[in-house]
Amino acid sequence: MITIKNKVAIQKMETAGALLANIFNDVSKLIVPGINTLEIDAWIEDQLKKHDLISRMKGYKGYKHVSCISLNDEVVHGIPSKSKILAKNDLVKIDVCASWKDYCADMARCFFVGEAPKQIKELVEVAKCALDKGISKAIVGNRLSDVSAAIQEEIEKNKFGVVRDFAGHGIGKKMHEEPEILNYGVPGKGPVLRAGMTFAIEPMITLGNYEVYICKDGWTVKTADKSLAAHVEDTVLITENGPKVLTRLSVSREN
Repeated sequence: MITIKNKVAIQKMETAGALLANIFNDVSKLIVPGINTLEIDAWIEDQLKKHDLISRMKGYKGYKHVSCISLNDEVVHGIPSKSKILAKNDLVKIDVCASWKDYCADMARCFFVGEAPKQIKELVEVAKCALDKGISKAIVGNRLSDVSAAIQEEIEKNKFGVVRDFAGHGIGKKMHEEPEILNYGVPGKGPVLRAGMTFAIEPMITLGNYEVYICKDGWTVKTADKSLAAHVEDTVLITENGPKVLTRLSVSREN
């Protein structure tokens, strides 16, 4: 069942999203050669505490960190480590889910170490555009797969791969709630969208083939063909006036 959030829950999620967006705005200054991903995770943990946010990743199924930091051909769920040291031209994906007064916001962004090649910039821009296209379909009366189909169309028309094995999700009191939000599909299928639903929409796209695998650490997801991958995510509220993005400093996006 998809939970419809009341006014109090929505206000808490809005606060969580705004605080998380501010942290992401500041984390960009850490994305420099020589820093390791465990140091970035430690900084994020400190920022969460300063903003009264509770990590919903740390402790989840035994996970030991407040963020997932994935490099280059790592798609998602990269484990922060002292041995993962950023170098020039790295593509870095940071994913954080945290709650404020028991209600969650989930967010992911891509960062470049130095100046990225044109093709990699395009990969990230298409991921961001696909996210926006999906969000634009998160309106009252649409079907859930309208979001999925819009994401897939944007990615594939630009000749990138759409990861099939992982998806977005509902979000609220729990980090993962119903429904699962695929990044591919045909429009007009699934539940009808209603005001008060909240989703974490997160395109995962690849420069090459979309096939992925989970590493021996049990978490890190990599592309099978070693191609680079991009991952972006926002927490979105469906309102009668259109979708409202809770994890952007620009407050809302309506269509």
